[in-house]
Amino acid sequence: MSRKHVFQFVELPRQMPQRIPLELRTSGDWGEMYGKFALPEAQHQAGRCLDCGNPYCSWKCPVHNAIPQWLQLVQENRIEEAAALCHTTNPLPEMCGRVCPQDRLCEGSCTLEDGFGAVTIGAVEKYIVDAALEKGWRPDLSEVVATGRRVAVVGAGPAGLACADVLARNGIHAVVFDRYEQIGGLMQFGIPSFKLEKSIIARRREVLEGMGVEFRLGVEIGKDLGIDELLADYDAVFLGTGAYRYTDGGLPGQDLGNVLPALPFLVQNGRIVGGNDPWGRPIAGWEDTIQLPDMAGKRVVVLGGGDTGMDCVRSAIRLGAARVTCAYRRDEANMPGSAREVANAREEGVRFLFNRAPLAIEGEDDVVIGVRVVETRLGEPDARGRRSAVPIEGSESVLEADIVIIAFGFSPTVPEWLAAQGVEGSPNGRIVVSGSLPDESGGLPFQTTNPKLFAGGDAVRGADLVVTAVAEGRDAAHSIARMLLG
Repeated sequence: MSRKHVFQFVELPRQMPQRIPLELRTSGDWGEMYGKFALPEAQHQAGRCLDCGNPYCSWKCPVHNAIPQWLQLVQENRIEEAAALCHTTNPLPEMCGRVCPQDRLCEGSCTLEDGFGAVTIGAVEKYIVDAALEKGWRPDLSEVVATGRRVAVVGAGPAGLACADVLARNGIHAVVFDRYEQIGGLMQFGIPSFKLEKSIIARRREVLEGMGVEFRLGVEIGKDLGIDELLADYDAVFLGTGAYRYTDGGLPGQDLGNVLPALPFLVQNGRIVGGNDPWGRPIAGWEDTIQLPDMAGKRVVVLGGGDTGMDCVRSAIRLGAARVTCAYRRDEANMPGSAREVANAREEGVRFLFNRAPLAIEGEDDVVIGVRVVETRLGEPDARGRRSAVPIEGSESVLEADIVIIAFGFSPTVPEWLAAQGVEGSPNGRIVVSGSLPDESGGLPFQTTNPKLFAGGDAVRGADLVVTAVAEGRDAAHSIARMLLG
């Protein structure tokens, strides 16, 4: 091995694909912020990998991608083989390459992260799949034998799509039902297109349909079609119903005009930007679609410091807001969102106020005029190990605002039609499933208390990452295959 290859991580610095110029991002450009590597750039960045004996990047990845192996295949220009290897662990690699918080996962665990800069794993993963699919590569199912088994998948989000992919690879016909007009769940409507271009989701649908997956969209289980019908017509059912219940902070004044919950704001805006009917089916958990206020020239305050909050502040910038402020009750080091997203938001002009807890939303003539906040300090850790935000007496102030977006998070609920089938739910609304290994009673991983019903993703673990939903949908599919095929 040449010296140049051994020390490539020194001779070639970490590099991300070229970004859309800041002036375009702040003037309403909704295109993906990061461009794409060409082959030479992808090979250079892949060549920085040390091929560690113990690949921390793979272990930190929730789907345990074979990262060093497909980086080596990129160096050798074996792109289609790299794409096939990506798909052995991750049914949606091009999605995860775009939206995963790599700085908290694989890249954050890269041996080079301290001192030299981590390998740009996410950007190379995106390059691999995009390049292979553009060349016409498709998953090879030529040796898959149809089993005659049929499984209904409820929810076309990341968990449901991952489940359908694995079922198809096992010769099981998957029929995916979703209440919305497009596949993708919150990848389609909740994640803004500057992070995930919606044509990428449409292309994945083509790939899945080519694998034999069938989609029935605009069908709401429990309303348009009963769960009892699915149980009668299919050998098993997978539930990937997501987490749509709004976390209510109970703030006085949150019902004022121009106070928006984050999810309806993102979904409605995503429909408009994507050219879909903005008055389509109401968002899950909301009786009606909402009318978005004009943000041009307005002062927007977003409450919450997670990735959803970052999606909201960066969307508000593109919608022409004059000033966008993110208020978060802890300090920056304790923000739950991606540090890269915070940096992008700050670069785009978002103002961050840390250690500020909201007390009330103030209004005039039934319309919001500001948010009353109190300064905080970090106290003792709570039951989950997170340090609590303790209010500082006498430090209250008002943040002027024309529009307030509440991004406190979301949680799942067990619908009544599911509970009627003997499916157990936890007090926090999550569907109860068997653990990661078969239990003593013979339950399979991700099997509910009804043996024909399996579940995974946000409906089981609460609102989380796309990649964790992919992992659980994939693993649930393996359990279904084991039950049906032995």
